[in-house]
Amino acid sequence: MNEVTSLLQDNKRIKSAKYVSNFETIFACPICKSSMKVLEYKSLICSNHHTFDFAKQGYINFTTHSVKTKYSKELFESRRKLITKGAFFEPLSNAIAKVIYNYVFKTKETISILDMGCGEGSQLSNICDIVSFIIYESVVGVGIDISKEGIMVASKNYTDKIWTVADLANTPFKNKQFDVILNILSPSNYAEFNRLLKDDGLVIKIVPQSDYLKELREHLFRKSEKQNYSNAETVERFNESFQIVESSRLSYTMNLNKSSIEWLVQMTPLTWTTTEERLKSFLNKDLAQITVDLDILIGKKTI
Repeated sequence: MNEVTSLLQDNKRIKSAKYVSNFETIFACPICKSSMKVLEYKSLICSNHHTFDFAKQGYINFTTHSVKTKYSKELFESRRKLITKGAFFEPLSNAIAKVIYNYVFKTKETISILDMGCGEGSQLSNICDIVSFIIYESVVGVGIDISKEGIMVASKNYTDKIWTVADLANTPFKNKQFDVILNILSPSNYAEFNRLLKDDGLVIKIVPQSDYLKELREHLFRKSEKQNYSNAETVERFNESFQIVESSRLSYTMNLNKSSIEWLVQMTPLTWTTTEERLKSFLNKDLAQITVDLDILIGKKTI
């Protein structure tokens, strides 16, 4: 590593630590639950001296042992390109920002948004940008994911956010810290959501509906169970855990060019269990129309 690269990484680490120090009161040690402080712009340390260093990219890793996932850096980079260059989830980002505006912003000058299972961070970044542009107020964005690869991509590309590697069942935050919790096409831990959400906060969960990526599924799989999808059980569990404010369905189609087709194939776990032949056949397309079909579930704490 040359001197310039090393200096840039040190600057990124320090810049991130300075930003996090403005919000250090939200943190609780994932080991002993005590309060935490930023120390010398290098680490977050708790009152019992458990210490978590800022990585050179600016994120904080709160896991106490390494976690292997199937989600690679290449997968997250492809997803970021499909979202940022391909605008694949733009209608979804706008819809979520509108929900936040309708239900949260009327009474607050500053809001905190936690994305549980944020992946490479593009969705959280886009939503925060839209919300702050509409309202001209302060938005604090916090992203958490078990995948270090995803958080590395997030912290590399999006500054002025708090990026953390942590277990969604044991997050490094105090009780009742967040106005909005996002859970976008990602596993949930509703006990932790309830613990972290402010009493007047909002959970926004996005789950796939029956036609989500149907063209890709129909191309990759012969068996109907993989071609079809039902989210009824997921919706039922959400309804049991929260007071339902609203639910709606968002459905639209995207026309993908060859680059976007490659990004889609590289980012979705659907391609992990198909044949090489079917995968190549889909990748050989110059254009593809893909359906995005999602449920937007909005809930509040049951107090």
